[in-house]
Amino acid sequence: MLSLSGIPACSTQAPPPRGGGGVHPGRELAERVRSKPELAVLFVGNSYSFGVPDGFSKLAAARGKKVRVGHATAGGWTLKRHSTHEPTLRKIRQGNWDIIVIQEQSEIPALPAGKCAAAMFPPLRLLVAEARQHGAIPVLYQTWGRRGGDPKISRDTFSKMNARLRAGYQAASANAGKLVVVPVGDAWERQTPPDSLFMDDGSHPSPKGNDLTSAVFFQTFFGL
Repeated sequence: MLSLSGIPACSTQAPPPRGGGGVHPGRELAERVRSKPELAVLFVGNSYSFGVPDGFSKLAAARGKKVRVGHATAGGWTLKRHSTHEPTLRKIRQGNWDIIVIQEQSEIPALPAGKCAAAMFPPLRLLVAEARQHGAIPVLYQTWGRRGGDPKISRDTFSKMNARLRAGYQAASANAGKLVVVPVGDAWERQTPPDSLFMDDGSHPSPKGNDLTSAVFFQTFFGL
């Protein structure tokens, strides 16, 4: 078993920003949302994203916002797999999306820095480039720690894993061009205890967890 001691989150120094035309990422996102009578959002990820497109769409409709959603999601998939999967790339290229939400496999952003960077940064940059090339704004979906932390790390906890994920997504954001990070894991951490947000497996979201996740996306995009 690994010890938490001496295992930093994914935090290798990032290169200069690559995208966004020099515009502050939050301002770019806000301007895009304001300019669209119907916001088109594609979710790229795995099982942590299964319920989010529908939950976000229903919440938007209830709040009087028009959205069109799509998804490229498969259980357990990594960004590396998505970045070479033609159906995912075709959805990005042909969907006329305003925003593309990118979610890494649930443990990778919490790996030690070198392993996280090697696994996550190159495919993320490829997906970001595809999104930008086809007129979409890429954003990152910061997921949450598992209820008992990483089972491969001794004495781990939800909060410790959540902190590593937060740092990993922030590092990935900087490496890929200062992307907006949708702080879902932070919202989960504010629920004390967060147990009701999990399914019985201690990993995937319960209906309540999915509702909270969808609400964080709505608030991030619409500021409400």
